[in-house]
Amino acid sequence: MKKKSSLTILVFLFSLYTFAQTDSLKSFTSLAPVEDKPLKFSLNNDGSRYFQITFLNQAWVRFNESNAGTTVFGDLQENTFDIGLRRTRIQMYGQVTERAFVYFQFGMNNFNRTYQMDNNRKIQSFFHDAVGEYRLTKGNELKLGGGLTIANGLSRFSNPSVGTIMTLDLPVFAQATVDQTDLFSRKLSVYARGQLGKLDYRVVLSDPFSINSAGTSVVTNAAGNIQAITKKAPDSKDATFANVGHTYQYQGYFSYNFWEKESNLTPYMTGTYLGKRKVLNIAAGAIYQSKAMWRLSEDSVTKYDDMFLWCVEGYLDSYVNKGKNDAISAYLGYFNYNFGKNYLRYNGIMNPANGLVNGVNAPSGSFGNAVPMMGTGQIIYAQLGYLLPHESSKPGIMPFISYTRSDFDKLKDPANLYDVGVNLLMNGHKSKLSFDYQNRPAYNADYKVSQRKSCFILQYQIFI
Repeated sequence: MKKKSSLTILVFLFSLYTFAQTDSLKSFTSLAPVEDKPLKFSLNNDGSRYFQITFLNQAWVRFNESNAGTTVFGDLQENTFDIGLRRTRIQMYGQVTERAFVYFQFGMNNFNRTYQMDNNRKIQSFFHDAVGEYRLTKGNELKLGGGLTIANGLSRFSNPSVGTIMTLDLPVFAQATVDQTDLFSRKLSVYARGQLGKLDYRVVLSDPFSINSAGTSVVTNAAGNIQAITKKAPDSKDATFANVGHTYQYQGYFSYNFWEKESNLTPYMTGTYLGKRKVLNIAAGAIYQSKAMWRLSEDSVTKYDDMFLWCVEGYLDSYVNKGKNDAISAYLGYFNYNFGKNYLRYNGIMNPANGLVNGVNAPSGSFGNAVPMMGTGQIIYAQLGYLLPHESSKPGIMPFISYTRSDFDKLKDPANLYDVGVNLLMNGHKSKLSFDYQNRPAYNADYKVSQRKSCFILQYQIFI
């Protein structure tokens, strides 16, 4: 399998390079980057007040080697092939007065054959963001905002601009409480953010959702209706999110820009600028919530744990030689997570499967492509990409690699994940074809690595 996988990647990369450099493909190369006008409506004569709309769609075609014991609708599946929509989004935002800014985002995520909410595939789209912001200063020194928002602490990947990702997908572990006590990483929050010289900052007070509304703990009554369960006490000596009680969440993120400043228009942070900017920064962030977790003590008494997550990171994204239209993008981050004793969460991105065979020697929730994604312990994450030199009238090719090492307390062996892939940038991020090969660990019930599994993903992104 390893030889076949390597050969597949090499053939694909060579094919893309040859395809992009062929002069005879005039109809294709006409799709190379051009200056497009946004869907933008002026609200005054000089255009300083405006309202803008964008659309994003990321379609996946994927082949995945299943983790041990995986079932799809009850059938054992060693491998899966699936088609899905990783993200479909509409953004609506604008400067409605000289100092008032509004931002909305509506859409859906992870829509494939296994998706359902209350046994209904139609209930999927929702508002991701709905936030108003007021700028108190003449420049970007201080902005106050509130609503349902992605404005988070911890890391730049906790506030990701999904339309500008360099790798095929995000390091989702950086959205550490995703769909547990938040709404796909969004929270009901008030915040202050801005730029003071070369310092970019944000401080956030969030009112987290209860784990009871996460849609993961349900039972069916005699009439067949789904009802939520509210546990009155923890049932494990390993920490989980507390079902009883409520506390607020405090977040902060601080980034120092050595070269150009990054955009401060929205709280979202760019994946890669494709050589349009020269950015180098170091940053640190944190999230804290008291009594967020609970567990049983050794004498079976309920014990609450605080949640404290922090990160330090460095980011580089710059052109190398403007005349050659090439660019480099690099990131390195260290994450320290304390969710309480032995907390561990398995998660599979747009999981193509939905069950495990009874009695299989594997952890609960480890079906399909799931990995131990979040947990108490430490994570090191790195990514590197290079936009190859190309003529501005032709598509660009950007190979990338990423590496994740997760040393969670619950695991006997660390989780090492490897990704290698390439972007074919037909019109920058606006029309982009991406291929990714992933190699991940699969664990037995003792949390030791028993096998390694592969996954191949082809994505087409359209961004208007």
